[in-house]
Amino acid sequence: MKKFFNLFDLTQKVDYRTEVLAGLTVALALVPEAVAFAMIAGLAPLVGLYAAFVMGFVTSIFGGRPGMISGATGAVAVVIVSLVQDHGVEYVFGTVIIAGIIQILAGAFRLGKLMRLVPHPVIFGFVNGLAIIIFTSQLDQFKDATGAWLTGSTLYILLALVLLTMLIIWGLPKLTKAFPASLFAILVIFGFVTVLGIDTKTVGDIASIKGGFPPFHIPQIPFNIESLQIIFPYAAIVAGVGLIESLLTLNIIDEITETRGRGNKEAVAQGAANILSGLFSGMGGCAMLGQSLINVSSGSRARLSGIFASVMLLMFIMFAADLVEKLPIAALTGLMIMVAIGTFEWASLRTFRRMPKSDIFVMVMVTLVTIFLHNLALAVMVGVIIAALVFAWDNAKRIRARKRIDENGVKYYEIYGPLFFGSVTVFNEKFDVLNDPDDVVIDFAESRVVDMSAIEALNKITERYQKVGKKVHIKHLSLDCRKLLKNAEEIIDVNVLEDPRYKVLVDHI
Repeated sequence: MKKFFNLFDLTQKVDYRTEVLAGLTVALALVPEAVAFAMIAGLAPLVGLYAAFVMGFVTSIFGGRPGMISGATGAVAVVIVSLVQDHGVEYVFGTVIIAGIIQILAGAFRLGKLMRLVPHPVIFGFVNGLAIIIFTSQLDQFKDATGAWLTGSTLYILLALVLLTMLIIWGLPKLTKAFPASLFAILVIFGFVTVLGIDTKTVGDIASIKGGFPPFHIPQIPFNIESLQIIFPYAAIVAGVGLIESLLTLNIIDEITETRGRGNKEAVAQGAANILSGLFSGMGGCAMLGQSLINVSSGSRARLSGIFASVMLLMFIMFAADLVEKLPIAALTGLMIMVAIGTFEWASLRTFRRMPKSDIFVMVMVTLVTIFLHNLALAVMVGVIIAALVFAWDNAKRIRARKRIDENGVKYYEIYGPLFFGSVTVFNEKFDVLNDPDDVVIDFAESRVVDMSAIEALNKITERYQKVGKKVHIKHLSLDCRKLLKNAEEIIDVNVLEDPRYKVLVDHI
Protein backbone atom coordinates (compact mmCIF):
# COMPACT_ATOMS: atom_id res chain seq x y z
CA MET A 1 0.00 0.00 0.00
CA LYS A 2 2.84 2.36 0.79
CA LYS A 3 4.32 1.82 -2.67
CA PHE A 4 0.94 2.66 -4.21
CA PHE A 5 0.71 5.96 -2.33
CA ASN A 6 4.30 6.77 -3.25
CA LEU A 7 3.24 6.79 -6.89
CA PHE A 8 1.34 9.96 -6.13
CA ASP A 9 3.94 11.31 -3.72
CA LEU A 10 1.26 11.30 -1.02
CA THR A 11 3.63 9.93 1.62
CA GLN A 12 6.31 12.48 0.75
CA LYS A 13 6.52 16.15 1.50
CA VAL A 14 4.68 17.84 -1.36
CA ASP A 15 3.62 21.46 -1.76
CA TYR A 16 0.11 20.69 -3.00
CA ARG A 17 -0.73 24.30 -3.78
CA THR A 18 2.35 24.70 -5.96
CA GLU A 19 1.75 21.35 -7.66
CA VAL A 20 -1.89 22.14 -8.47
CA LEU A 21 -1.15 25.63 -9.81
CA ALA A 22 1.78 24.34 -11.87
CA GLY A 23 -0.43 21.57 -13.25
CA LEU A 24 -3.15 24.06 -14.22
CA THR A 25 -0.58 26.20 -16.03
CA VAL A 26 0.73 23.19 -17.93
CA ALA A 27 -2.81 22.08 -18.85
CA LEU A 28 -3.62 25.47 -20.36
CA ALA A 29 -0.36 25.51 -22.31
CA LEU A 30 -0.94 21.94 -23.55
CA VAL A 31 -4.16 22.79 -25.38
CA PRO A 32 -2.80 24.80 -28.34
CA GLU A 33 0.33 22.66 -28.53
CA ALA A 34 -1.61 19.38 -28.80
CA VAL A 35 -4.01 20.87 -31.34
CA ALA A 36 -1.18 22.28 -33.44
CA PHE A 37 0.79 19.02 -33.48
CA ALA A 38 -2.31 17.02 -34.45
CA MET A 39 -2.96 19.40 -37.33
CA ILE A 40 0.69 19.15 -38.44
CA ALA A 41 0.20 15.39 -38.69
CA GLY A 42 -3.04 15.86 -40.61
CA LEU A 43 -5.19 14.55 -37.75
CA ALA A 44 -8.25 15.87 -35.93
CA PRO A 45 -7.45 18.14 -32.94
CA LEU A 46 -9.01 15.69 -30.49
CA VAL A 47 -6.52 12.99 -31.55
CA GLY A 48 -3.71 15.22 -30.27
CA LEU A 49 -5.61 16.20 -27.12
CA TYR A 50 -6.42 12.59 -26.26
CA ALA A 51 -2.76 11.69 -26.73
CA ALA A 52 -1.70 14.55 -24.44
CA PHE A 53 -4.09 13.33 -21.73
CA VAL A 54 -3.10 9.65 -21.89
CA MET A 55 0.64 10.29 -22.25
CA GLY A 56 0.69 12.86 -19.47
CA PHE A 57 -1.41 10.80 -17.06
CA VAL A 58 0.43 7.49 -17.43
CA THR A 59 3.97 8.87 -17.41
CA SER A 60 3.26 11.19 -14.48
CA ILE A 61 2.26 8.21 -12.37
CA PHE A 62 4.71 5.56 -13.51
CA GLY A 63 7.54 7.52 -15.17
CA GLY A 64 11.09 7.77 -13.95
CA ARG A 65 11.22 11.56 -13.61
CA PRO A 66 8.75 13.39 -11.32
CA GLY A 67 7.92 16.81 -12.73
CA MET A 68 8.48 15.86 -16.36
CA ILE A 69 5.52 16.33 -18.70
CA SER A 70 4.68 14.12 -21.67
CA GLY A 71 2.15 14.63 -24.43
CA ALA A 72 1.64 14.85 -28.17
CA THR A 73 4.81 16.26 -29.73
CA GLY A 74 5.95 17.78 -32.98
CA ALA A 75 8.71 15.20 -33.32
CA VAL A 76 6.15 12.38 -33.52
CA ALA A 77 3.82 14.44 -35.74
CA VAL A 78 6.55 14.96 -38.33
CA VAL A 79 7.26 11.21 -38.44
CA ILE A 80 3.65 10.08 -38.94
CA VAL A 81 2.43 12.78 -41.34
CA SER A 82 3.24 10.70 -44.44
CA LEU A 83 1.63 7.63 -42.84
CA VAL A 84 -1.58 9.62 -42.31
CA GLN A 85 -1.57 10.80 -45.92
CA ASP A 86 -0.91 7.35 -47.39
CA HIS A 87 -2.87 5.02 -45.10
CA GLY A 88 -5.08 7.00 -42.72
CA VAL A 89 -5.48 7.45 -38.99
CA GLU A 90 -6.13 3.79 -38.14
CA TYR A 91 -2.57 2.91 -39.14
CA VAL A 92 -1.34 5.69 -36.85
CA PHE A 93 -3.02 4.02 -33.87
CA GLY A 94 -1.41 0.71 -34.79
CA THR A 95 1.97 2.37 -35.23
CA VAL A 96 1.79 4.00 -31.81
CA ILE A 97 0.98 0.66 -30.16
CA ILE A 98 3.95 -1.08 -31.80
CA ALA A 99 6.19 1.87 -30.90
CA GLY A 100 5.10 1.50 -27.28
CA ILE A 101 6.02 -2.19 -27.28
CA ILE A 102 9.48 -1.33 -28.64
CA GLN A 103 9.95 1.29 -25.92
CA ILE A 104 8.95 -1.15 -23.17
CA LEU A 105 11.48 -3.66 -24.52
CA ALA A 106 14.13 -0.91 -24.54
CA GLY A 107 13.43 -0.18 -20.90
CA ALA A 108 13.29 -3.87 -19.96
CA PHE A 109 16.71 -4.44 -21.55
CA ARG A 110 18.01 -1.32 -19.75
CA LEU A 111 18.98 0.54 -22.91
CA GLY A 112 18.45 3.86 -21.16
CA LYS A 113 22.09 3.73 -20.10
CA LEU A 114 23.04 4.35 -23.73
CA MET A 115 22.24 8.02 -23.09
CA ARG A 116 25.64 8.15 -21.37
CA LEU A 117 27.11 8.08 -24.87
CA VAL A 118 25.50 11.40 -25.77
CA PRO A 119 28.15 14.14 -25.42
CA HIS A 120 27.36 17.51 -23.90
CA PRO A 121 27.72 19.41 -27.21
CA VAL A 122 24.98 17.16 -28.63
CA ILE A 123 22.71 18.04 -25.71
CA PHE A 124 23.47 21.74 -26.24
CA GLY A 125 22.62 21.41 -29.93
CA PHE A 126 19.44 19.47 -29.20
CA VAL A 127 18.24 22.00 -26.64
CA ASN A 128 19.10 25.02 -28.79
CA GLY A 129 17.44 23.52 -31.85
CA LEU A 130 14.32 22.69 -29.86
CA ALA A 131 14.22 26.23 -28.44
CA ILE A 132 14.37 27.70 -31.94
CA ILE A 133 11.61 25.33 -33.11
CA ILE A 134 9.40 26.37 -30.17
CA PHE A 135 10.00 30.04 -31.00
CA THR A 136 9.43 29.76 -34.76
CA SER A 137 6.27 27.70 -34.25
CA GLN A 138 4.77 30.64 -32.36
CA LEU A 139 5.17 32.88 -35.41
CA ASP A 140 2.22 31.09 -37.02
CA GLN A 141 -0.01 32.86 -34.53
CA PHE A 142 0.85 36.13 -36.26
CA LYS A 143 -0.69 34.88 -39.52
CA ASP A 144 -4.31 34.73 -40.65
CA ALA A 145 -6.20 31.72 -41.99
CA THR A 146 -4.71 32.21 -45.47
CA GLY A 147 -1.13 32.21 -44.16
CA ALA A 148 -0.60 35.94 -44.68
CA TRP A 149 0.97 38.03 -41.92
CA LEU A 150 -1.42 40.04 -39.79
CA THR A 151 -1.42 43.79 -40.29
CA GLY A 152 -2.83 46.93 -38.73
CA SER A 153 -4.59 47.00 -35.38
CA THR A 154 -5.01 43.21 -35.29
CA LEU A 155 -1.24 42.76 -35.34
CA TYR A 156 -0.57 45.59 -32.88
CA ILE A 157 -3.09 44.27 -30.34
CA LEU A 158 -1.68 40.76 -30.58
CA LEU A 159 1.89 42.03 -30.20
CA ALA A 160 0.95 44.18 -27.20
CA LEU A 161 -0.74 41.27 -25.43
CA VAL A 162 2.18 38.93 -26.17
CA LEU A 163 4.70 41.47 -24.84
CA LEU A 164 2.57 42.09 -21.74
CA THR A 165 2.45 38.34 -21.11
CA MET A 166 6.22 38.08 -21.41
CA LEU A 167 6.72 41.10 -19.14
CA ILE A 168 4.53 39.56 -16.41
CA ILE A 169 6.30 36.19 -16.63
CA TRP A 170 9.68 37.93 -16.43
CA GLY A 171 8.80 40.47 -13.74
CA LEU A 172 6.43 38.75 -11.31
CA PRO A 173 9.03 36.33 -9.86
CA LYS A 174 11.15 39.35 -8.92
CA LEU A 175 8.28 40.59 -6.75
CA THR A 176 6.82 37.35 -5.41
CA LYS A 177 6.99 33.62 -6.01
CA ALA A 178 3.77 32.88 -4.17
CA PHE A 179 1.91 32.36 -7.47
CA PRO A 180 3.18 30.87 -10.75
CA ALA A 181 4.02 33.74 -13.07
CA SER A 182 2.90 31.86 -16.17
CA LEU A 183 -0.58 31.15 -14.81
CA PHE A 184 -0.90 34.69 -13.48
CA ALA A 185 0.00 36.10 -16.91
CA ILE A 186 -2.58 33.91 -18.65
CA LEU A 187 -5.30 34.97 -16.21
CA VAL A 188 -4.40 38.68 -16.48
CA ILE A 189 -4.49 38.65 -20.28
CA PHE A 190 -7.73 36.67 -20.25
CA GLY A 191 -9.22 39.26 -17.85
CA PHE A 192 -8.09 42.20 -20.02
CA VAL A 193 -9.52 40.70 -23.17
CA THR A 194 -12.81 39.73 -21.50
CA VAL A 195 -13.45 42.94 -19.53
CA LEU A 196 -12.32 45.34 -22.25
CA GLY A 197 -13.90 43.34 -25.05
CA ILE A 198 -10.68 43.23 -27.06
CA ASP A 199 -11.04 41.50 -30.41
CA THR A 200 -8.09 39.11 -30.73
CA LYS A 201 -7.37 35.51 -31.71
CA THR A 202 -8.47 32.83 -29.27
CA VAL A 203 -7.97 29.09 -28.93
CA GLY A 204 -11.37 28.57 -30.52
CA ASP A 205 -10.15 30.29 -33.68
CA ILE A 206 -7.66 27.45 -34.18
CA ALA A 207 -10.04 24.52 -33.65
CA SER A 208 -12.77 23.25 -31.38
CA ILE A 209 -11.55 21.15 -28.46
CA LYS A 210 -14.95 19.91 -27.32
CA GLY A 211 -15.23 16.15 -26.93
CA GLY A 212 -15.85 13.28 -24.55
CA PHE A 213 -13.74 10.73 -22.72
CA PRO A 214 -11.17 9.16 -25.07
CA PRO A 215 -12.98 6.22 -26.66
CA PHE A 216 -11.41 2.78 -26.46
CA HIS A 217 -10.67 1.77 -30.01
CA ILE A 218 -8.82 -1.23 -31.45
CA PRO A 219 -7.14 -0.07 -34.68
CA GLN A 220 -9.21 -1.07 -37.68
CA ILE A 221 -6.39 -2.47 -39.78
CA PRO A 222 -5.80 -5.95 -41.18
CA PHE A 223 -3.82 -8.03 -38.69
CA ASN A 224 -1.36 -9.50 -41.18
CA ILE A 225 2.26 -9.27 -42.23
CA GLU A 226 1.51 -6.63 -44.88
CA SER A 227 0.16 -4.23 -42.25
CA LEU A 228 3.17 -4.89 -40.03
CA GLN A 229 5.51 -4.13 -42.93
CA ILE A 230 3.78 -0.77 -43.37
CA ILE A 231 3.72 0.34 -39.77
CA PHE A 232 6.91 -1.17 -38.31
CA PRO A 233 9.37 1.30 -39.91
CA TYR A 234 7.28 4.22 -38.65
CA ALA A 235 6.91 2.55 -35.24
CA ALA A 236 10.66 2.08 -34.91
CA ILE A 237 11.30 5.74 -35.73
CA VAL A 238 8.54 6.94 -33.37
CA ALA A 239 9.96 4.75 -30.59
CA GLY A 240 13.49 6.02 -31.20
CA VAL A 241 12.48 9.67 -31.42
CA GLY A 242 10.32 9.34 -28.33
CA LEU A 243 13.01 7.68 -26.25
CA ILE A 244 15.74 10.09 -27.30
CA GLU A 245 13.64 13.19 -26.65
CA SER A 246 12.31 11.79 -23.37
CA LEU A 247 15.68 10.70 -21.99
CA LEU A 248 17.39 13.93 -23.02
CA THR A 249 14.57 15.90 -21.40
CA LEU A 250 15.00 13.74 -18.29
CA ASN A 251 18.71 14.59 -18.15
CA ILE A 252 18.01 18.30 -18.53
CA ILE A 253 15.38 18.28 -15.77
CA ASP A 254 17.83 16.30 -13.62
CA GLU A 255 20.36 19.12 -13.98
CA ILE A 256 17.81 21.82 -13.18
CA THR A 257 16.39 20.08 -10.10
CA GLU A 258 19.73 18.56 -9.01
CA THR A 259 18.06 15.18 -8.63
CA ARG A 260 18.36 11.96 -10.58
CA GLY A 261 15.65 10.33 -12.65
CA ARG A 262 15.45 6.72 -13.80
CA GLY A 263 15.84 6.39 -17.56
CA ASN A 264 14.82 2.75 -17.93
CA LYS A 265 11.71 3.24 -15.84
CA GLU A 266 10.82 6.25 -17.96
CA ALA A 267 11.26 4.18 -21.15
CA VAL A 268 8.82 1.55 -19.86
CA ALA A 269 6.32 4.24 -18.82
CA GLN A 270 6.59 5.96 -22.21
CA GLY A 271 5.95 2.63 -23.91
CA ALA A 272 2.92 1.84 -21.78
CA ALA A 273 1.56 5.35 -22.39
CA ASN A 274 1.96 5.00 -26.14
CA ILE A 275 0.19 1.63 -26.16
CA LEU A 276 -2.75 3.10 -24.24
CA SER A 277 -2.69 6.20 -26.45
CA GLY A 278 -3.09 4.03 -29.53
CA LEU A 279 -5.94 2.11 -27.87
CA PHE A 280 -7.70 5.32 -26.78
CA SER A 281 -7.64 7.20 -30.09
CA GLY A 282 -4.44 9.21 -29.52
CA MET A 283 -1.53 9.96 -31.82
CA GLY A 284 1.11 9.03 -29.25
CA GLY A 285 3.95 11.22 -28.07
CA CYS A 286 6.84 11.56 -25.66
CA ALA A 287 8.30 13.94 -23.10
CA MET A 288 7.93 17.66 -23.86
CA LEU A 289 10.87 19.83 -22.92
CA GLY A 290 8.92 23.08 -23.14
CA GLN A 291 6.03 21.92 -20.96
CA SER A 292 8.42 20.26 -18.53
CA LEU A 293 10.29 23.55 -18.13
CA ILE A 294 7.01 25.38 -17.53
CA ASN A 295 6.18 22.84 -14.85
CA VAL A 296 9.56 22.94 -13.13
CA SER A 297 9.86 26.73 -13.34
CA SER A 298 6.43 26.96 -11.68
CA GLY A 299 7.89 25.16 -8.67
CA SER A 300 6.78 21.57 -9.28
CA ARG A 301 9.04 18.79 -8.06
CA ALA A 302 6.57 15.92 -7.69
CA ARG A 303 4.25 13.76 -9.77
CA LEU A 304 1.06 15.49 -8.69
CA SER A 305 1.41 18.42 -11.10
CA GLY A 306 1.60 16.14 -14.15
CA ILE A 307 -1.35 14.07 -12.96
CA PHE A 308 -3.40 17.20 -12.27
CA ALA A 309 -2.43 18.73 -15.64
CA SER A 310 -3.60 15.69 -17.58
CA VAL A 311 -6.84 15.41 -15.60
CA MET A 312 -7.55 19.13 -16.08
CA LEU A 313 -6.88 18.77 -19.80
CA LEU A 314 -9.53 16.04 -19.92
CA MET A 315 -11.91 18.28 -17.94
CA PHE A 316 -11.33 21.07 -20.46
CA ILE A 317 -12.23 18.71 -23.31
CA MET A 318 -15.34 17.26 -21.64
CA PHE A 319 -16.81 20.15 -19.63
CA ALA A 320 -15.02 23.46 -20.15
CA ALA A 321 -14.30 23.59 -23.88
CA ASP A 322 -16.39 26.73 -24.40
CA LEU A 323 -14.44 28.61 -21.71
CA VAL A 324 -10.99 27.38 -22.77
CA GLU A 325 -11.71 28.25 -26.39
CA LYS A 326 -12.03 31.89 -25.29
CA LEU A 327 -8.43 31.98 -24.01
CA PRO A 328 -6.42 34.55 -25.96
CA ILE A 329 -3.76 33.01 -28.14
CA ALA A 330 -1.52 35.96 -27.25
CA ALA A 331 -1.17 34.75 -23.64
CA LEU A 332 -0.16 31.24 -24.66
CA THR A 333 2.13 32.56 -27.40
CA GLY A 334 3.91 34.84 -24.95
CA LEU A 335 4.29 31.94 -22.53
CA MET A 336 5.84 29.66 -25.17
CA ILE A 337 8.21 32.40 -26.36
CA MET A 338 9.45 32.79 -22.79
CA VAL A 339 9.86 29.00 -22.65
CA ALA A 340 11.95 29.16 -25.84
CA ILE A 341 14.12 31.91 -24.36
CA GLY A 342 14.59 29.94 -21.16
CA THR A 343 15.27 26.69 -23.02
CA PHE A 344 18.06 28.07 -25.20
CA GLU A 345 21.50 27.41 -23.71
CA TRP A 346 22.89 30.93 -23.88
CA ALA A 347 25.98 29.72 -22.01
CA SER A 348 26.89 27.64 -25.06
CA LEU A 349 27.37 30.86 -27.06
CA ARG A 350 29.61 32.39 -24.40
CA THR A 351 31.89 29.35 -24.44
CA PHE A 352 32.43 29.34 -28.21
CA ARG A 353 35.97 30.66 -27.93
CA ARG A 354 36.91 28.18 -25.21
CA MET A 355 35.29 25.06 -26.69
CA PRO A 356 37.23 22.78 -29.07
CA LYS A 357 36.32 23.42 -32.68
CA SER A 358 35.08 19.85 -33.02
CA ASP A 359 32.59 20.37 -30.17
CA ILE A 360 31.36 23.61 -31.73
CA PHE A 361 30.89 21.81 -35.05
CA VAL A 362 28.92 19.01 -33.37
CA MET A 363 26.69 21.47 -31.51
CA VAL A 364 25.95 23.54 -34.62
CA MET A 365 25.25 20.46 -36.74
CA VAL A 366 22.79 19.02 -34.20
CA THR A 367 21.06 22.40 -33.96
CA LEU A 368 20.72 22.72 -37.74
CA VAL A 369 19.44 19.17 -38.23
CA THR A 370 16.92 19.69 -35.43
CA ILE A 371 15.69 22.96 -36.94
CA PHE A 372 15.50 22.06 -40.61
CA LEU A 373 14.57 18.36 -40.47
CA HIS A 374 12.55 18.39 -37.23
CA ASN A 375 14.01 14.93 -36.64
CA LEU A 376 15.42 14.86 -33.14
CA ALA A 377 16.54 11.24 -33.31
CA LEU A 378 18.50 11.88 -36.50
CA ALA A 379 20.00 15.05 -35.04
CA VAL A 380 21.23 13.26 -31.93
CA MET A 381 22.58 10.31 -33.92
CA VAL A 382 24.43 12.65 -36.28
CA GLY A 383 25.96 14.43 -33.30
CA VAL A 384 26.99 11.21 -31.57
CA ILE A 385 28.54 9.80 -34.76
CA ILE A 386 30.52 12.97 -35.44
CA ALA A 387 31.67 13.17 -31.82
CA ALA A 388 32.70 9.49 -31.89
CA LEU A 389 34.68 9.95 -35.11
CA VAL A 390 36.42 13.02 -33.71
CA PHE A 391 37.26 11.11 -30.53
CA ALA A 392 38.63 8.18 -32.55
CA TRP A 393 40.71 10.52 -34.72
CA ASP A 394 42.17 12.32 -31.72
CA ASN A 395 43.06 9.07 -29.96
CA ALA A 396 44.51 7.57 -33.13
CA LYS A 397 47.20 10.24 -33.05
CA ARG A 398 48.09 9.63 -29.40
CA ILE A 399 49.73 6.24 -29.71
CA ARG A 400 53.50 6.46 -29.07
CA ALA A 401 56.45 4.09 -28.70
CA ARG A 402 59.47 4.71 -26.48
CA LYS A 403 62.43 2.75 -27.83
CA ARG A 404 65.49 1.50 -25.97
CA ILE A 405 68.06 -1.33 -26.13
CA ASP A 406 69.18 -3.00 -22.89
CA GLU A 407 72.62 -4.37 -22.00
CA ASN A 408 71.73 -7.75 -23.53
CA GLY A 409 70.98 -6.24 -26.90
CA VAL A 410 67.20 -6.67 -26.59
CA LYS A 411 65.19 -3.84 -28.10
CA TYR A 412 62.14 -2.58 -26.23
CA TYR A 413 59.12 -0.86 -27.74
CA GLU A 414 57.21 0.64 -24.81
CA ILE A 415 53.77 1.43 -26.23
CA TYR A 416 51.46 3.98 -24.69
CA GLY A 417 48.08 5.09 -25.97
CA PRO A 418 45.19 2.86 -27.15
CA LEU A 419 45.74 0.40 -29.98
CA PHE A 420 42.53 0.23 -32.01
CA PHE A 421 41.38 0.52 -35.61
CA GLY A 422 42.21 4.20 -35.82
CA SER A 423 45.77 3.91 -34.48
CA VAL A 424 46.86 0.73 -36.28
CA THR A 425 48.59 2.54 -39.15
CA VAL A 426 50.61 4.77 -36.81
CA PHE A 427 51.44 1.71 -34.65
CA ASN A 428 52.87 -0.23 -37.60
CA GLU A 429 55.08 2.72 -38.56
CA LYS A 430 56.84 2.61 -35.18
CA PHE A 431 58.78 -0.60 -35.90
CA ASP A 432 62.07 -0.99 -37.80
CA VAL A 433 61.85 -4.71 -38.55
CA LEU A 434 64.91 -5.05 -40.79
CA ASN A 435 67.32 -3.14 -38.56
CA ASP A 436 66.08 -4.37 -35.17
CA PRO A 437 68.08 -6.99 -33.17
CA ASP A 438 67.01 -10.63 -33.00
CA ASP A 439 65.01 -10.19 -29.79
CA VAL A 440 62.28 -7.55 -29.59
CA VAL A 441 59.96 -6.84 -26.67
CA ILE A 442 56.67 -4.95 -27.20
CA ASP A 443 55.60 -3.65 -23.79
CA PHE A 444 51.89 -2.77 -23.33
CA ALA A 445 52.14 -1.61 -19.72
CA GLU A 446 50.78 1.81 -20.71
CA SER A 447 48.57 0.72 -23.59
CA ARG A 448 45.48 -1.33 -24.29
CA VAL A 449 44.59 -3.67 -27.15
CA VAL A 450 41.03 -2.57 -27.85
CA ASP A 451 39.55 -4.35 -30.89
CA MET A 452 40.05 -6.92 -33.64
CA SER A 453 41.94 -4.44 -35.80
CA ALA A 454 44.49 -4.22 -32.99
CA ILE A 455 44.68 -8.03 -32.81
CA GLU A 456 45.34 -8.20 -36.53
CA ALA A 457 48.03 -5.52 -36.18
CA LEU A 458 49.81 -7.65 -33.54
CA ASN A 459 49.47 -10.65 -35.78
CA LYS A 460 51.04 -8.86 -38.75
CA ILE A 461 53.91 -7.32 -36.80
CA THR A 462 54.92 -10.70 -35.35
CA GLU A 463 54.70 -12.23 -38.83
CA ARG A 464 57.01 -9.53 -40.17
CA TYR A 465 59.63 -10.28 -37.50
CA GLN A 466 59.29 -14.04 -37.96
CA LYS A 467 59.90 -13.77 -41.70
CA VAL A 468 63.36 -12.30 -41.01
CA GLY A 469 64.13 -14.82 -38.27
CA LYS A 470 63.55 -12.58 -35.25
CA LYS A 471 61.56 -13.17 -32.09
CA VAL A 472 58.85 -10.95 -30.62
CA HIS A 473 57.85 -11.04 -26.95
CA ILE A 474 54.65 -9.38 -25.76
CA LYS A 475 54.83 -8.00 -22.23
CA HIS A 476 52.30 -6.67 -19.72
CA LEU A 477 49.07 -7.36 -21.51
CA SER A 478 46.15 -6.65 -19.20
CA LEU A 479 43.49 -9.24 -18.40
CA ASP A 480 41.00 -7.72 -20.84
CA CYS A 481 43.67 -7.77 -23.59
CA ARG A 482 44.41 -11.44 -22.86
CA LYS A 483 40.73 -12.26 -23.12
CA LEU A 484 40.48 -10.43 -26.41
CA LEU A 485 43.48 -12.32 -27.76
CA LYS A 486 41.94 -15.61 -26.64
CA ASN A 487 38.63 -14.76 -28.31
CA ALA A 488 40.48 -13.90 -31.52
CA GLU A 489 42.34 -17.22 -31.81
CA GLU A 490 39.56 -18.82 -33.84
CA ILE A 491 39.49 -15.87 -36.23
CA ILE A 492 43.10 -14.76 -36.48
CA ASP A 493 46.33 -16.72 -36.08
CA VAL A 494 47.82 -14.65 -33.26
CA ASN A 495 51.61 -14.95 -33.37
CA VAL A 496 52.37 -13.99 -29.76
CA LEU A 497 55.46 -15.69 -28.34
CA GLU A 498 55.47 -16.10 -24.57
CA ASP A 499 58.72 -15.67 -22.62
CA PRO A 500 58.79 -16.12 -18.82
CA ARG A 501 61.81 -13.84 -18.55
CA TYR A 502 59.57 -10.89 -19.31
CA LYS A 503 56.53 -12.04 -17.32
CA VAL A 504 54.53 -12.35 -20.50
CA LEU A 505 50.73 -11.93 -20.23
CA VAL A 506 50.75 -11.12 -16.51
CA ASP A 507 47.70 -9.57 -14.91
CA HIS A 508 49.59 -6.96 -12.93
CA ILE A 509 52.43 -4.63 -13.87
